[in-house]
Amino acid sequence: MGNLTVVTGFLLMGFSNTSDLQILHAMFFLLIYLVALIGNLLIFILISLDGCLHTPMYFFLKNLSFLDLCLISVTVPKSIVNSLSHNCSISYLGCVLQLFLVILFAGSEISILTVMSYDRYVAICQPLHYETIMNKKSCVQMAFASWFSGSVIGTMYSASTFSLPFCGSREIHQFFCDVPSLLRISCSEKHIAVYVSIFIGLGLVIFCCISIIISYGHIFSTVLKIPTTQGRSKAFSTCLPHLIVFIVFVITGSMAYLKPSLDSDSVLDLLLSMFYTVAPPTLNPVIYGLRNKDMKTSIKKFIAWKHSSERLMKTSFP
Repeated sequence: MGNLTVVTGFLLMGFSNTSDLQILHAMFFLLIYLVALIGNLLIFILISLDGCLHTPMYFFLKNLSFLDLCLISVTVPKSIVNSLSHNCSISYLGCVLQLFLVILFAGSEISILTVMSYDRYVAICQPLHYETIMNKKSCVQMAFASWFSGSVIGTMYSASTFSLPFCGSREIHQFFCDVPSLLRISCSEKHIAVYVSIFIGLGLVIFCCISIIISYGHIFSTVLKIPTTQGRSKAFSTCLPHLIVFIVFVITGSMAYLKPSLDSDSVLDLLLSMFYTVAPPTLNPVIYGLRNKDMKTSIKKFIAWKHSSERLMKTSFP
């Protein structure tokens, strides 16, 4: 144990060692981040300001938008700065915090998506009992449970991972701090606590997947009984994109954490991680919110209010 050194920081791996490609990566990530930032902020602000959107469905959508905004903000800005500055370092505490926040927001998002599927199940399959079941108290409790579950998983993952000693290479083969990449550079071969945390997290994912499958199974069964083709197509066009994004989110995240720790292509690991940390926050605003008729109406009202305010300002201060 005498040859172990105290690790004060790590090096995050970039997508390329070429200067031009690093700038291209930074511009690409910046574009993605701005799209996610604008989309999620727009949904959050509209739901907060428009009283017509103060319903359980939009309450959970507001939580999802905030989670997406936080999830992508934890990883992408740091990667952009590293690419532009050609400095890939991250402090030890910064790495601990980044890992904790990524797991917290990702775990909470899976739980929120599960709650949202349950909300749609009650709305479509039990419409007469919707207001009773999805009352304000129940919605707040479900949202709190989602955030709490993510916090517990995040604490377990970060505590178990950083209880391990690190020595030798400080290079993390990822553009952010995650468990599989940190395990590769750990001096210890005993990862029991980490594996226990991973399987507990996997248990949460399996529970959420089963719950969503059951909810959408009942939804599709009810939708198929709708007499009009237009009604069925509308319901399927709403539900299927939700399922696709959730499946991609869960499968890519599970692959990253459960695949054997081999000397695989690091670029492929980077691309795989993008599908569960970058893609959902970018796509969710469009799939869950901005395609929605009520959201489009709210946007039009917001634009009309803004124009009327500007005209009022011009007439008041010529």
